[in-house]
Amino acid sequence: MDFGVLFTNQPNKDTDNYPYRDVHDKTTELALHIDKVGYDIAWVAEHHFSSMYGIMPDVYAYAAYLAGQVKNVKIGAAVVVLPMSHPVRVVENAAFLDLLTKGKFMLGFGSGYRPYEFAGMGVPFEERRDIQEEVLPLIQELFVNKQVSHKGKYYQVDIQGEYELFPQQLQQPHPPMYLAAATERSINKAAQYGLGVMFSSLTDTKQLSEEAAMYKEAIKGTPENLRANPGYGDIDVARWVYVAETDEQARKETEAGILKHMSHFDGKQTVGYLGTVGSGLYDDVDGDWYRGLSDKNVIIHGSPNTVIEKLQELEDKVGMTSLLTLYPPYYGTEQLKNSFSAFAEEVIPKFKGKKKAG
Repeated sequence: MDFGVLFTNQPNKDTDNYPYRDVHDKTTELALHIDKVGYDIAWVAEHHFSSMYGIMPDVYAYAAYLAGQVKNVKIGAAVVVLPMSHPVRVVENAAFLDLLTKGKFMLGFGSGYRPYEFAGMGVPFEERRDIQEEVLPLIQELFVNKQVSHKGKYYQVDIQGEYELFPQQLQQPHPPMYLAAATERSINKAAQYGLGVMFSSLTDTKQLSEEAAMYKEAIKGTPENLRANPGYGDIDVARWVYVAETDEQARKETEAGILKHMSHFDGKQTVGYLGTVGSGLYDDVDGDWYRGLSDKNVIIHGSPNTVIEKLQELEDKVGMTSLLTLYPPYYGTEQLKNSFSAFAEEVIPKFKGKKKAG
């Protein structure tokens, strides 16, 4: 199993100074730390226009910046919002990054879920999945053939004759590619195109197991040529993870921050998203919301043994092959470093060598 941290570059508006120019320095410090202590992947997430979530307009630029500093981790995009990205530029940038990282770049796609981002880019939010489904096979064709003649509803691309895509990637047939999937439609599309899946951080274990079962069944029908994707069959799960010496210490250090952060997912910024990925997110246990999130394995906070036990449950019930750990912006850099180090030293060694779904 692989382990990574998903960096959203979200500022803490209570302590960081507007316009939050220091947030990327803090993220870089944490990325260099996970590179040193033994994680596998540093993931970066695309987001626009809001200080209430991530500040990351160009994952490629930041990935290139990190590539010049890290020594061990792979660098992944989780995710590129595909309906707001020209498919040719996606392939060019990803191929270039694959060269810069010496074959250690990973590429995740998603249709997006924040309407204000689409409004800002002038892209119709309600058509986002249709746009994504037009460009996914186009991206695969561009990676493999370097040329294409495409006339679709959303894009017209003509690269033929003496012209072809440069630069060309090291990994073949392309870097590992994934699709963020939270609906039957997106899960089946991931399988149809031979993509690994990335499951939401807000979905409980029961729903995750159902979605994973759907994916495992669907990839039985993946065309043989598309199974060459290095990410084919991968099941990546995002979780809010924090390790301390005891469960009590973990709760004391994180409860206020994680609950504040979770409250932001219920509102106009993410209209329709919560009902898809985590309809029971706000359910508590006897008035204890933190416990409710923990019981669902949405948050995996506690001692190393507790975290190992919860991750083992996800591995057993979901078939998780990769974990993307997240954190809210309220803990502080040194506190996060301590958690990352404890996770790398005491948790990661228990989960190496797991097999893919396919």
